[in-house]
Amino acid sequence: MIKEYHQHKVNSNFLLVINESDFGKARSTAGKDKFYTFAWNNGPKQKVMLDELTYDFPANAVLPIMMSQHFRFEKPQQIVAWQFNREFYCVVNHDAEVGCVGFLFYGVSASMFILPDAESLNELKLLLNNFQKEFESDEWNKDSMLRTLLVRFIIILTRQARKQYLNVDFKEDRFSLLRQFNLLVEINYKKQHGVQFYADKLFKSPKTISNIFAQFSDKSPQQIIHERIVSEAKRLLYYSDKSMKEIAKYLGFDDPAHFSKFFKNQTGENPTEVRKKWQKGK
Repeated sequence: MIKEYHQHKVNSNFLLVINESDFGKARSTAGKDKFYTFAWNNGPKQKVMLDELTYDFPANAVLPIMMSQHFRFEKPQQIVAWQFNREFYCVVNHDAEVGCVGFLFYGVSASMFILPDAESLNELKLLLNNFQKEFESDEWNKDSMLRTLLVRFIIILTRQARKQYLNVDFKEDRFSLLRQFNLLVEINYKKQHGVQFYADKLFKSPKTISNIFAQFSDKSPQQIIHERIVSEAKRLLYYSDKSMKEIAKYLGFDDPAHFSKFFKNQTGENPTEVRKKWQKGK
């Protein structure tokens, strides 16, 4: 079952997908329609593939999926998904409301599996029921009601993720700085490959940024930047027909040989061979 709300004037889209057997089966399901996605595994543990990497998707877990990510589910009939574009609700512009930017979306991890506790799980079930009712209604100001429900949904998940992924002693100002860094990387990674640029933007030293990341993650700020470049490079190798020269230029490398060397240092594989293996396995 797919329920959709659409406003033609502003091209605003919001979808609720419930137990659709074809959902997420195609290799390029995500990305082309530019949707933020929350996928709830409303059943036993299964596998999910994000950009050709396979992960365990625990029972009852919720997975935020960026619009740039490609995804497939082992058992899509167990999935309940909320999908919305920037025109319906931009998480960046409304971060003061939901506080998920640089964490659930544009965060350190490409695969954050949020495990609701009993109370949050009950809230999600009640919200799902309210979403269904609102999608089916013809009441005035339907778009505002759907956004209100979505904001509550995101806040519940953000609170749960903070409990799950953050140290109890992690200070709010440091968490805010970490989120800002992650968003800046998302905006600038194609041109700015060094930590100093981001530290300057945040009026901090690279060492301060590194110390903050050490409290939250086993990844350094430089690793975050490199991993973002590599993840985009892989998407372009898998899902586009861009040449190596075009990919290198797109990702801020003037010399394709420099890009190939960077990619191999990060992944242990040559980008040309990665593309060949992908095409052979399709």
